[in-house]
Amino acid sequence: MRLATATALFFATALAEIAGCYLPYLWLRRQGSALLLVPSALALGLFAWLLTLHPTGAARTYAAYGGVYISVAIGWLWLVEGEPPTGWDLLGSGLALLGMAVIVLGGRR
Repeated sequence: MRLATATALFFATALAEIAGCYLPYLWLRRQGSALLLVPSALALGLFAWLLTLHPTGAARTYAAYGGVYISVAIGWLWLVEGEPPTGWDLLGSGLALLGMAVIVLGGRR
């Protein structure tokens, strides 16, 4: 799988996972409606399905996905929660994305 395709799929996967976990947070911590659990369950189902679309083994997929998840979570913090990232957040996100690229592009037997 090419790097651009894998990255786009990882970003979609991370958005689904974060949304699926953020909605129950709104319900439990910020007294949101219990109806938030319906789109949450759908988002988590989408997250699980998206992970199955990667052609590599599950462990390698999860390892590479983790790098993208970090950067998407920092973006969510900024765009959804209104807290701008620090320089350290950006550095860490960049390093995590670099790690993802190494895993995806690394040689296979």
